[in-house]
Amino acid sequence: MSLTETAATEPMIVDAEEARRARKKKIEGIARWVLPVVVMALTIFGWDRFVVWNEIPHYIMPGPGLVAKTLVQDWPILFDSLLVTLQITLLALLVAVLGGVGLAVLFTQSRWIEMSFYPYAVILQVTPVVSIAPLIFIYVDSRIAGLLICAWIVAFFPVLANTTLGLNSADHNLRDLFRIYGATRWQRLRYLQLPSALPYFLGGLRIAGGLSLIGAVVAEYVAGTGGIGSGLAFRILEAGYRLNIPRMFAALFLIAATGVVIFACLSFLSHMLLRKWHESALKRET
Repeated sequence: MSLTETAATEPMIVDAEEARRARKKKIEGIARWVLPVVVMALTIFGWDRFVVWNEIPHYIMPGPGLVAKTLVQDWPILFDSLLVTLQITLLALLVAVLGGVGLAVLFTQSRWIEMSFYPYAVILQVTPVVSIAPLIFIYVDSRIAGLLICAWIVAFFPVLANTTLGLNSADHNLRDLFRIYGATRWQRLRYLQLPSALPYFLGGLRIAGGLSLIGAVVAEYVAGTGGIGSGLAFRILEAGYRLNIPRMFAALFLIAATGVVIFACLSFLSHMLLRKWHESALKRET
């Protein structure tokens, strides 16, 4: 093959490879949305057929149609409870972020502070919140404050641990460069450590978002008080006592949907903050 023929063949190979990658990327983009929908549809269909074929009473396992109908009929009650649970979840997440990031910064500024307080943060993390929630509700008069403390305990540690790891993971060569140029501690923190810690913090934030919801639900189970201001967890308990299983399934659906929405929002926030510079958010070619 001559040099001219080789030069003409190479662009064709490159174009074919680019077309293959573009086609593969398009298929993956469609499958990313289609496959979960198909799995969900098959699951709902299988659930419905299982209930119908086995003639299971609705007070044992309702079908998906009855759950959807109950969700619509009981929406005023469930929506008010959803707002209560969501309020506790978001407040706990906010306090966890403020406390976790602030304490992580203190840990990186003083090794003595880290050695003094980090073990107690670990103790809070490894102690099941359901075991200490009764004590919290004994000593805290406000029910909302007790729920908030329980949810915060669960969500706090991932933010603290990930942010501390990120602040300590700044490139040592850049640290030396900042030191050579006489940067102050505040300048190193602002221009080097905080940007380096951002991906770690966002990873911990996504974990803490789900954990704050779990903490709020568990705390509501332990509190077990009804009336105005009751969350979704109490609605599940109430429905179980009354054998109103369709409402129980509807409340469970709202809790799961809330967790998915929180995770999706935090993932979107992470992508928007990292998409232009961090490897975890950059689109890779395969």
